[in-house]
Amino acid sequence: MSWLGRLKDALKRTRDSLAGVEQLAIARRPLDRAFWDDFEEILISADFGVPTSEKILDGLKDVAHKELWSTSDLVVNRFKRDVANFMTVGDGALRLEGKPSVILVVGVNGSGKTTTIGKLAAFLRERRLRVLLVAADTFRAAAADQLEIWARRTGAEIVRGTEGADPSSVVFDGITAAKARGADVVIVDTAGRLQTKVNLMEELKKMRRVIERELPGQPAETLLVLDGTTGQNAISQAKLFHEATALTGVVVTKLDSTAKGGTIVAIVDALEVPIKFIGLGESADALRPFDPPAFVDALFETAPA
Repeated sequence: MSWLGRLKDALKRTRDSLAGVEQLAIARRPLDRAFWDDFEEILISADFGVPTSEKILDGLKDVAHKELWSTSDLVVNRFKRDVANFMTVGDGALRLEGKPSVILVVGVNGSGKTTTIGKLAAFLRERRLRVLLVAADTFRAAAADQLEIWARRTGAEIVRGTEGADPSSVVFDGITAAKARGADVVIVDTAGRLQTKVNLMEELKKMRRVIERELPGQPAETLLVLDGTTGQNAISQAKLFHEATALTGVVVTKLDSTAKGGTIVAIVDALEVPIKFIGLGESADALRPFDPPAFVDALFETAPA
């Protein structure tokens, strides 16, 4: 199956929720309060969230008023055209500035963070870049073991510390090794810290200070990994991580038939940072750069590719 076909399968739940939008267009309803209420209900059911749904509808109301639209089909068509633009914030391309470029990866337990790092390493290795992984999640030996497996699988190098070691010291050792070995990219795995744990957030800030001190101008990217099935809970995670360490992008993983695709729109709206990658499975090639137009096609197309 093509990538678009897999994406359509992953967004089936959200697409089914948005089927009501198509019905609103077909019905050519007048733009009265009942129409706007029904539209909002559909967006919320598709996991856009209340704040994002209201922002979208306010924009559509303004356009409808200015253009003197009177029926629902015109509003729905505009909505479908605008969704891709709504999700396009800044530069969605992965920034690799400096040598080595550092990518700091954060996220809560169970989000798929370590696996995402492995897939990202595969993505970069395919582009003939020398990649070094830093296993700074020293609280779970299994995390470092998992990262070591990905390093062997992708041909990346790895630096890991002993279990329970100071994560910032492991980051320091990783940067030192990257300089000595001429690595192009350093990817730092961090503990799957709960967003409510202040001490763990402070530790994350400490790691960032080490990176900034040893490599001025780095990290080039700070990526938050979010589980695509968690819905609106992902928004609170994203906001707290953004406060702790300025995020430059988001990676949405575990997009399957239960995924809450509307959350992706809400995340971009809440953080105003781009979605950089999405993950559709466990294989190394299941992580791809985010393509807003393709995402919108998958949201509104019904036939698999």
